[in-house]
Amino acid sequence: MKTRFPNVPILYEDNHVLVAVKPVNVPTQEDDSRDPDLLTYLKQDIKIRFQKPGNVYLGLVHRLDRPVGGVMVFAKTSKAASRLSDAVRTRTLRKTYTAVVRGRPKQPQATLKHYLLKDERTNTVSVVPPDKSGAKEAVLDYRVIGSSEGLSLVRIHLHTGRPHQIRVQFAAIGCPLYGDQRYGAKLNEAGQQIALWATQLTFEHPTLKETMSFSSMPPNEYPWHLWPADLLQVGPGSTP
Repeated sequence: MKTRFPNVPILYEDNHVLVAVKPVNVPTQEDDSRDPDLLTYLKQDIKIRFQKPGNVYLGLVHRLDRPVGGVMVFAKTSKAASRLSDAVRTRTLRKTYTAVVRGRPKQPQATLKHYLLKDERTNTVSVVPPDKSGAKEAVLDYRVIGSSEGLSLVRIHLHTGRPHQIRVQFAAIGCPLYGDQRYGAKLNEAGQQIALWATQLTFEHPTLKETMSFSSMPPNEYPWHLWPADLLQVGPGSTP
């Protein structure tokens, strides 16, 4: 498997947590495609590096869509998994994303609130009325930090973590993500890589009780390289 898998940067690791950068187009965990996935890769990597016998425990506490890259945290103990999962549930684990969207949102900075419904059969999500059975509230804050060539660079803070949330909400306001074939097929072309990156993750360490923050830069390629690195970079404690 290692020969088929790209190098995965490890940003931090101790006995309880592992923070890594997920490559694009790699499943977070095993799915029906049976393609190499990040969780299995990291388990095998830990097993080799620490010469661990038997199965390696590594808890998945949050996910990124397959085409999306960026920073993720994994739990190396069940105690860490429980506490990090609680942090996700209570929204104290803060996720900041950077995206390139088509056009320019009407408001340079705003909160988006929609109700989303996922079709498990087609693995697609749609915006529905609040009273629709199964609908779940989705909330995010965004700020436009640059525009170029008919595209806008936006910084996003998620308040909820619904499937495909960022992609669906920006498509709903007429600004689908660059490269998103599923929710922006009318504006994007086949083969374009979706421009969404998990740029920062902030959480309280499950045992040290210290606030930890980790960042990752999007790749230096189109459309990201339309903007200087200082706009793409997220500093400690940044907000949209």
